[in-house]
Amino acid sequence: MKTETPPAPAVQPHKRNLPLKVGTRGSPLARQQTEHFLQRITSFCPVLRGMSVFEEHIIVTTGDAVQHRPLAEIGGKGLFAKEIHEQLLAGSIDFAVHSLKDLETTLPDGIALACTLKREDARDALILPPGAVIDTADPFGALKQGALVGSASVRRQSQLKYARPDLNFTLLRGNVGTRLGKVEGGELDATLLAYAGLRRLGLAEKASVLLSPEQMVPAACQGIVGITVRSADEELLALLAGIEDAEARAVSRAERALLAALDGSCRTPIGGYARLLEDGSLHLTGLVARADGSFLLKRSLTGAVADAEALGAELGDSLKADSPEDIFAP
Repeated sequence: MKTETPPAPAVQPHKRNLPLKVGTRGSPLARQQTEHFLQRITSFCPVLRGMSVFEEHIIVTTGDAVQHRPLAEIGGKGLFAKEIHEQLLAGSIDFAVHSLKDLETTLPDGIALACTLKREDARDALILPPGAVIDTADPFGALKQGALVGSASVRRQSQLKYARPDLNFTLLRGNVGTRLGKVEGGELDATLLAYAGLRRLGLAEKASVLLSPEQMVPAACQGIVGITVRSADEELLALLAGIEDAEARAVSRAERALLAALDGSCRTPIGGYARLLEDGSLHLTGLVARADGSFLLKRSLTGAVADAEALGAELGDSLKADSPEDIFAP
């Protein structure tokens, strides 16, 4: 059952009726991520199989409703979660499924990040028209001089502009299908998408080139699904802890601590990518750039998994100290 969820009065966390209400955005990717989460939790709790325990509630967010303006102009990426968390605090839903990269670094009072699911491939994908000649050693070389690239991400734009100052950019928002169609239809010479989203939608073959984290530092927490609940809801917190992916938790803590230390706005190009090394240590790369690509600073640190948050804070402080002040202007 899928319904639009109206505002509801606050309820006591322990007074809960079945089915449990799961809040999600309405995009095909958000719906697929919610389905994946529900499959994961029912696999973990076999007793739930075949029972009508969960009810999906689609919530329209400001970030989805306003497609013709950059997110920075309407309040930032937190607008993909604002209305969802209002419904959560009101008791209209019991928990919510998010792309973790879309969550604000500091969650609203009363909201907790209950768990993170196993990370999908975090790389960005370059999308080119059918038949484009590609050299994987020089993926940006497939773009003609002065090519028009569609993107709403200042992180992606700044890194591309740094590598190719000749490129031109235009705002491109909307769901994955819309963005792919703009390139396939010849309106744009290229765009960039998270490969995780393409894989989850069964569209992996649409990726013309996969960009390594060295070629294009991903967004912090790209490819990770996060579940939020009311912080007082101990029952759900305990349940969801059982499906927590330890690696996703570690890398997301480092990447979100990096974001918190940099304290940038949606106008600030910031990248963050952490991974576990073979020896069990955590390697974190951070990037700060100027939106026009005229400045780019990238650094890495390695440390213990137990120190993930301290590692992120240290790297963020280092990047901020050595970056021009105007990059962090509100």
